[in-house]
Amino acid sequence: MDHDLAQAWLDRYVAAWKSYDADDIASLFSDEVRYRYYPYADWVVGRDAVVASWLGEETDSQSSTRDEPGTYDATYSPVAVDGNVVVATGVSTYTEGPGGPVRQVFDNCFVIRFDDDGRCREFTEYYTKRS
Repeated sequence: MDHDLAQAWLDRYVAAWKSYDADDIASLFSDEVRYRYYPYADWVVGRDAVVASWLGEETDSQSSTRDEPGTYDATYSPVAVDGNVVVATGVSTYTEGPGGPVRQVFDNCFVIRFDDDGRCREFTEYYTKRS
């Protein structure tokens, strides 16, 4: 993994959140991925489980809920790359409606471990909501 490959993965990550396309989401992750929405969350284990979680198909309280199209945007960048481990930071912004006023802003930090094929095998998000 290098900085450019990490940035490309992060750009695909944002695109997958915006599209909710199951194949785009699945392409980010290894078969045996372990994914956490925050550091003290239970792991979501396995690519299919992560896809279902992102799509809001799980009833688990830690699963995602779908955002209305056009209400989410984000930018993330790698700040450290060490072998197959990447630390990235960025900002997630949610609006009231497409093109509407900002509803919430989060500062994010991701710790991501990749396999040798450039797919995420472990992901933990740390975030804080701006006031």
